[in-house]
Amino acid sequence: MTSSSTPRTRRLSGALVAVACTALVLTGCVSNEPREEDTAAAGPVTTTENDAPGDEVTIGFSAPAADHGWMGAITSAARAEADQYEDVELLVAEGTNDVNVQISQIEGFIDQGVDAIVLLPFDGAALTDVALQAMEAGIPVINVDREFSSPFAARTTVLGDNYGMGVSAGTYVCEQLGDNPDAVVAEIAGIDALPLTTDRSEGFAAALDDCGLDVDARVAADFTVEGGEEAAANLLSAEPEIDAIWNHDDDQGVGVLAAIENAGRDEFFLVGGAGSSNMMELIQSGDSVVQATVIYPSTQAADGVKLARLIAQNKTVGDLASIGVPRTVQLFAPVVTADNVEEYLPIGFDS
Repeated sequence: MTSSSTPRTRRLSGALVAVACTALVLTGCVSNEPREEDTAAAGPVTTTENDAPGDEVTIGFSAPAADHGWMGAITSAARAEADQYEDVELLVAEGTNDVNVQISQIEGFIDQGVDAIVLLPFDGAALTDVALQAMEAGIPVINVDREFSSPFAARTTVLGDNYGMGVSAGTYVCEQLGDNPDAVVAEIAGIDALPLTTDRSEGFAAALDDCGLDVDARVAADFTVEGGEEAAANLLSAEPEIDAIWNHDDDQGVGVLAAIENAGRDEFFLVGGAGSSNMMELIQSGDSVVQATVIYPSTQAADGVKLARLIAQNKTVGDLASIGVPRTVQLFAPVVTADNVEEYLPIGFDS
């Protein structure tokens, strides 16, 4: 593929219109230090021998529109990760929620003969056929977050853990309220029609059941500020006394907090979901009902870029005894509290 020191990253509009960004040159090996002056969601960096410059590779990247804080952070983190490598050229297609446009973007990458594709599909099933076309053309596809309907459509899949989010949130609530069998626990879900919401709710219920608690009141929002405010207002109106609330999504959490403030309520603690900077800063302040949030990593596509580079360069993931890059990587869903918020703030995003 093409080679140059800078610029390395391009933005593509529809039929792949290029805009350049600057790349950073990796110089360190076998060190562990924080990133410097990095505005995208990014945590501490561990560099290994794999980070040494290798064959130059071109990676196509496509994701839905950045109409949500978490989704915006996905693309920002992917760009930032690519910029760490002088041997990576990242072609970034314009974010879209139109599956036909996203299909045409992938077809464009195939025509260009990129070395790998990182794809967070708006709809995994709808993008499966074009991902299969890429794989059949010899282009490894890294599927991020929303799975294709065929296991043959991706070389590697990077996933968050929605069920694990619920388990983490429920376990934290149990740690705080497990000695109170009469505690009132409420839940503000995202869009009920989505499987990810079902997974989160089932994990939450399972963890609560383990300590003898259950969900006493549940409402669903829609991952928007407006939806979160409306759902929370309804919940607070119906429940005069609450001990804990788990809100699935920090973006809708902005509206949830507005409703709580409007209602003048603070007898409970709130656990968020996703891991926005806003929520982490409230946790850090110690004067908010927000006491914790559960991470759903916005660095998934950044991981996809790293794995795409390794696959294209025929390298092996470090710290594994096995050769090659795993077929599936599922990321952990840790709980962020006042005790560890400093560690996770660097990977937070603005909601």
